[in-house]
Amino acid sequence: MTGSLKRLYVIAWIFGLVFYFLDYIIRSAPAVMISELVNNFNTTELKLISMVGTYYYTYSTCSLIAGIALDKFGSKNSLFIGTLILGIGCLLFLISSQFAGIAGRLLQGAGCAFAFPGCVYLASKGFSSKSLATAIGVTQCIGMLGGTAGQFIVGPWVEQGVNIDSFWLWSGVATVVTAFCLFFVIPKEGKTKEPSANGLKAVGYLEPYKIVFKNPQSWLCGIISGLLFAPTTIFAMTWAVAFFEKDKQFAFHDAAVTSAMVAFGWVFGCPLLGFITDKIGRRKPVLTGGAVLMILSLLQLVFLPELYSAKISMFILGLGSGAAMIPYSVIKEANPDFVKGSATGAINFITFGVTTLLSPVFSRWFGKSLGTLPGPEHFQNSVLFWIGGISLAILISLMLKETGSRISKISLQS
Repeated sequence: MTGSLKRLYVIAWIFGLVFYFLDYIIRSAPAVMISELVNNFNTTELKLISMVGTYYYTYSTCSLIAGIALDKFGSKNSLFIGTLILGIGCLLFLISSQFAGIAGRLLQGAGCAFAFPGCVYLASKGFSSKSLATAIGVTQCIGMLGGTAGQFIVGPWVEQGVNIDSFWLWSGVATVVTAFCLFFVIPKEGKTKEPSANGLKAVGYLEPYKIVFKNPQSWLCGIISGLLFAPTTIFAMTWAVAFFEKDKQFAFHDAAVTSAMVAFGWVFGCPLLGFITDKIGRRKPVLTGGAVLMILSLLQLVFLPELYSAKISMFILGLGSGAAMIPYSVIKEANPDFVKGSATGAINFITFGVTTLLSPVFSRWFGKSLGTLPGPEHFQNSVLFWIGGISLAILISLMLKETGSRISKISLQS
């Protein structure tokens, strides 16, 4: 690929980051407007949170579709359609009916499923393998800036009485505009031949996924990433505001800012851990180190809350959970180059499949009892639930093969 074409892909990647930024704003914003959405859709708080959680149903399943689309049809049309779907999903939130709310959230999840795989696909075209993990880390950093904005900025707006319809209208408009920008900026891609194991062209739409899913390392990457992602996606971006308000007796503003600190930690953690793992040429030590940091931050939050504020605890949690992005580099290195899009789609599917499975479990065990049990004990047990999941991720990572550049060099030398 020529240098000028690589530069075009880097520019397209930057526009993709705008899509991913909007993705996370839209993903996290409902957590700070629960009561307003309850009134808008005329439902209960528990049903509303279940409605918000339907995002992950389509997000996980459409990640597979996004991977196939990127590999078979390229990024131009795939990202345009994904961004457009997200915009329509936002606009449906302007209609005050539960059906429109569920349909809108499902479309939001479906559209957002194209954001991260699309950005990684563009990054893999524009950056060298030596800096790919850093580029992926920066991508997630921008996404989490959106997640921070979705709570840090939207939360005070809601508190000041800004109509939530204005938020969903302008989010939808901005996303649709971004869709057309992506369509005109992304270079047109020619069809490339895809080698297969027997030397013939792999023409089947599902062939890339057969390759990825037959590789046990792909499953390990997805499960590890899912277990590390879940405290952020389920707890921080969905339940944390309510938990801090009712269990810890925080004011709404303090609860919103505290929960948003996880996303703010990601802003620094993703590129930092991506840079470290590229620098040392190893993936597993940084992955394990980030997971251990998550556990330590949660233990401090529960058992030593006076040591420093909950805002710092949640920031450190977000910093460490940047390690959840490292398996995204591993799965690409553990699979052939011609399944880049499908590998990212597969890990998104597994990662958020884990989230989809854990969300109703957490809701049933801890969400239903929120406000009905003693606050400190209820909060402690909910946090221990996430510590258990992170510990499981560390154990599973022991089975993961190292794919860093240092290992590759050793293999070549031997």
